Amino acid sequence: MKKMLSLALALTFALAGCVSVQPANSGPTRVKLPMGYVPNIQYAPYYVAVDNGYFENEGILIDFDYSFETDGVALVGAGEIPFAVASGEQVLLARSQGLPVVYVFAWYQNFPISVVSNPDLNIQTPADLRGKKIGLPGLFGANYIALEALLFSGGVADADVTLDSIGFNQVKAYAAGTDPVIVVYTANEPVVLRSQGYALNEMRVADYAELAANGIVTNETTIANNPDLIRAMARALAHGIQDTINDPEAAYNVSLKYVENLKDQDRDVQMQVLKTSIEDWKADRIGYTNPQAWRNMNDLLSKMKLIPAPLDINKAFTNDFVP
Repeated sequence: MKKMLSLALALTFALAGCVSVQPANSGPTRVKLPMGYVPNIQYAPYYVAVDNGYFENEGILIDFDYSFETDGVALVGAGEIPFAVASGEQVLLARSQGLPVVYVFAWYQNFPISVVSNPDLNIQTPADLRGKKIGLPGLFGANYIALEALLFSGGVADADVTLDSIGFNQVKAYAAGTDPVIVVYTANEPVVLRSQGYALNEMRVADYAELAANGIVTNETTIANNPDLIRAMARALAHGIQDTINDPEAAYNVSLKYVENLKDQDRDVQMQVLKTSIEDWKADRIGYTNPQAWRNMNDLLSKMKLIPAPLDINKAFTNDFVP
C-alpha cells in the first residue's frame, strides 16, 4: 500500500474541534474506513469480515474508502472518523505534530518491504548495498522508512548510496536494467517479477529490523468515549484475518466481489500475492503489536530527523483492545 509522509495538517487542525462519537446502544454504527490504497487482494481479510457478517454481527457497517493513508490519519486525528488503516510510522509522525491518534490493532506483524537486486550484484546483506544506486518511489513512505532501517542495520550511511526517486515504477525500472536494486512491497513487485521470469535476490527488511507495520488506528476520544466500538472492530477484523489464513482460496473468491478488476488479473499471481501477505499477518495472538517494534520505529524516525525527538510510545499504541 503506497504511502506519503506529509499530513494534511491544514484540514486536520481546521476540523480538530469537530469530534463526533456514536452514542452507545444507538443501533448499527456506520464506519467509513480509509484503506490507504486502491481495492486490492491484500485487503482480503476486510472483505471476508464484511462478507461473512463479522462486522455486521458486531453492529458495524463498513464503508471502504480508498483515499490516501495520510488523509485517513488526519481525519482520525481530527475526530471526524473513528478509524483508519495506517502504518506505525504514520502514527508517530502524526503524534509528533499534535494529533491524538492511537494504534489499536496490528494487521501486519512484519514490515512488508523488501529490497530486490540483480543476482549478478551478489547483494546478500544490508552492508552490500554500500556504493549502489537504489530505486525507490521517493524519499517518503514505507519504502523509504524501511530502506533507511535496512541501511542503518548494515552500518551504511545515506552518503554511501545513491537514492534514485523513480515513482512507483520499480518493476519497469528493474526489468529495463536502469535500476538493478529497487525497494518494493514484499507481496507485490517480487511476485510480479518472478512471474515474468526475472531472476532476483530479495532481502526482506523484517529479517533485519522489527518495525510497527500496518494496522487499525483510532483516536484518544474514541478510546475514552466508545471503547466497545474499538473492541467490536478488533474482533471482527481478527475473524476476517483468521479466516483468510485458514482458507486463502475462499478469501480470493470473496475478494472478487470487492476488487473490480481482480477477475482480469492473473489468478496465480494474485493468489501468490495473497499467500505472501498472509505470512506477514500470522500471529499467536492476531492483532497484538510488539512494543519493541514501536521502540525501534521511534528510534528510526528520530535518527532520520522525521520527528524532532523520540516520543512517548506508550501513548501511541495499546494492546488493550486486542481479542
